[in-house]
Amino acid sequence: MKKLSQKESLELAVSTLQKNGALKENALPLALGIIDAENQGIKSHGFHYLPIYCLHLKCNKVKGSAKPKLDEISNVAFKVDADNGFAHRAISLGMEKLIPSAKENGISSLAITNSYNCGVLGYHTKNIAKEKLIAIGCTNAPASIAPFGGIKPVVGTNPISMAIYNKGDVKIIIDQSASVVAKSEISVRAKSGEKIPEGWAFGPDGKTTTDASIALKGTMAPAGGYKGFGMGLFVEIMSACLTGSNLGIEASSFANDQGGPPGTGQFFIAINPEKFSSTFEGKIAKIIQSIESQEKTRVPGSKRINNYKTNINNEISIKEELYDKIISLNK
Repeated sequence: MKKLSQKESLELAVSTLQKNGALKENALPLALGIIDAENQGIKSHGFHYLPIYCLHLKCNKVKGSAKPKLDEISNVAFKVDADNGFAHRAISLGMEKLIPSAKENGISSLAITNSYNCGVLGYHTKNIAKEKLIAIGCTNAPASIAPFGGIKPVVGTNPISMAIYNKGDVKIIIDQSASVVAKSEISVRAKSGEKIPEGWAFGPDGKTTTDASIALKGTMAPAGGYKGFGMGLFVEIMSACLTGSNLGIEASSFANDQGGPPGTGQFFIAINPEKFSSTFEGKIAKIIQSIESQEKTRVPGSKRINNYKTNINNEISIKEELYDKIISLNK
């Protein structure tokens, strides 16, 4: 394993993206997201994904020179056209308006269009929640989940996230996809040749499979059966229909170099709980205590939060093969 300091890791991510065509102002927000994923223990969205980002820069699936444009629809509604660039910069630009608006008005919203894979959705809601706000976010993805009973994908894994601040820190991060597992987890296993658990995905014939490579050619299993597809459809409406972005059935894959920019979307809502309830903080603390008081339970997001607190002061480990590949992309 190759070990790098936090500073070295960030510099490596930024330089690799720049070498492959991203302007620094577009590379840095994404690189920060990559390092955050590593520190949270979400390796599938960390350095593992960097070569794919570079591939997409090279084949113009994502625009390295993108210039996101902010539109102030009203004092509580904002929209950013990501210009087919990285979602991270567009979201960061929008948050500059979203956060102060929510603090002042009680609630505010942000739509992102002509966007791209936003990485760990909970990273973005966490950044909003740090400002003592309730954060809600969702993003659509290329179609990979079929309607319950069908075999043709209609919606993507389409995650939804909520992050909650309480007593000095972000304490809750709900971040879950409409599928049983994130598609990136299957991609990781397909590359390593590792089997996937039964019930994660279906092959092209609609039958369950434990072969990750076959699963990538089929569909993802919806979490909770028809309820999972319903959640995915909810996110599709909010992230694609409402933002004017591509539907999952229109978007190109996040995983290969086929097709043009995916043009997917994101939608965020920020709420200032102090404007609505004087007892919010106490009630959240009570919920947290009622979960933590039980054996073998944990608050949603607590694992990644604790991982971050531990890892932020440590070196980041990268598999030698992956590190060598990243170094080759810097030449």
